[in-house]
Amino acid sequence: MGRWLAGRILQALVTLVIALVLLFVLMRLAPGDPLAGLSEDRPLSPAEVASVRALYRLDQPITTQLAAFVSHLARGDLETSIQYGRPVSALLAERLPATLLLGGTVLLLNFTIGIWLGARQAVRRGGAGDELLTTLSLAGYATPSFWLGLVLVWLIGVRWRLLPAAGMHDPLLDPGAGFLARAGDVLRHLVLPALTLSVVSIAGTMRHQRSAMLEALRLPYIVTARAKGLSEAAVTWRHAWRNAFFPVLTLFGLWLPVLVTGAVFVESVFAWPGLGSLAFQAVGYRDYPLLMGASLLVAVLVVLGSLLTDLAYAVLDPRVRLS
Repeated sequence: MGRWLAGRILQALVTLVIALVLLFVLMRLAPGDPLAGLSEDRPLSPAEVASVRALYRLDQPITTQLAAFVSHLARGDLETSIQYGRPVSALLAERLPATLLLGGTVLLLNFTIGIWLGARQAVRRGGAGDELLTTLSLAGYATPSFWLGLVLVWLIGVRWRLLPAAGMHDPLLDPGAGFLARAGDVLRHLVLPALTLSVVSIAGTMRHQRSAMLEALRLPYIVTARAKGLSEAAVTWRHAWRNAFFPVLTLFGLWLPVLVTGAVFVESVFAWPGLGSLAFQAVGYRDYPLLMGASLLVAVLVVLGSLLTDLAYAVLDPRVRLS
């Protein structure tokens, strides 16, 4: 187990290094000048532009820039944002709580409701409920998240005025309001973006869980469990579902980066102050340090999600670590 784990961690580190180099190089090869946005408010003289370009090493060869970035990264420094003029790590830390709240809520809704609905579909396959849920899930999966977000903003936020249409806090909330009032205010703002992301993503979990359960329910040990007189609930959840959980576990590993990325378009539609909207602004301004910081965070989560999924597989299924 120890040798397998060491090899898997080494593989994850190599993957992360390759991703870092590719991100850095491809970002520099993209068209656009990262200093163009600095002249929007006040025109800069050629000397000032040259000074800023030298400060961010944009006048150096790409290999020199990469070596300097790695050197700063080794010291835990993600450098300074070109557009904001502030440390990238501080900007990411400011936006991280909002994204964790949104991403965590979406993951919780996605995998609890999605697994339950997918399992029920498999148990009652071919019925009216199964067909209805399949149709609704495919419709939700095919709906663009930004379009659904705009519809919910118009219908629920603007026309019916049931929930806030944008932001994370009510600017008119009494500054002396207590914890419960503030928590309730955040939850009211959270409903629409979390609902938008959950509706368009839950179909994938339902489909994976339904397919895995259908396959598990056909296996001989399920027939044996029923022949022994176990209740249908025990057969479904204790025997079939435990073996049908592996495909969903893989899906969870792929979805883990949502915890920090949220959704760029959905955060922009709802003006949610998370990392997704910050990355969207960084793309518009070609803010290389901020883009690298956000991209590196996502890359770490992708690699970590894959590693945790493999570890969970090894713990739950001894055949994985033996192979």
